[in-house]
Amino acid sequence: MSHNTVDTLVKMANQIGQFFSAQKSGDQAASAADHLRKFWDPRMRAGIIDYVAQGGDGLNPVALEAVKRLTKPGGMRGSTLRSGGEDG
Repeated sequence: MSHNTVDTLVKMANQIGQFFSAQKSGDQAASAADHLRKFWDPRMRAGIIDYVAQGGDGLNPVALEAVKRLTKPGGMRGSTLRSGGEDG
C-alpha cells in the first residue's frame, strides 16, 4: 500500500475516532470499530490493520483502539454485512 494511501487511511480513521470521542456515552472505540466494519472496504480495513501492526503512529487513541478491536480473535476482521446485502 502506498505511503499516500496509508496517510489517507490514518486521516480518515482519526476523523472517525475524533467523532466518536465526542460521544460521551457508550464505548467510543467500539462504536468507531463498528463504523469501520460496516462502512470501510475490506482492503481499507486490511491496510489500517497492517499499519497498526507496524506501530500505528499518528492515530488518535480512539482510532488506534478501534483498529485493534478489528483484529481481535473471533472473525471480527470481516464485514458484518452478508453478501446479499443487509437482508441477505
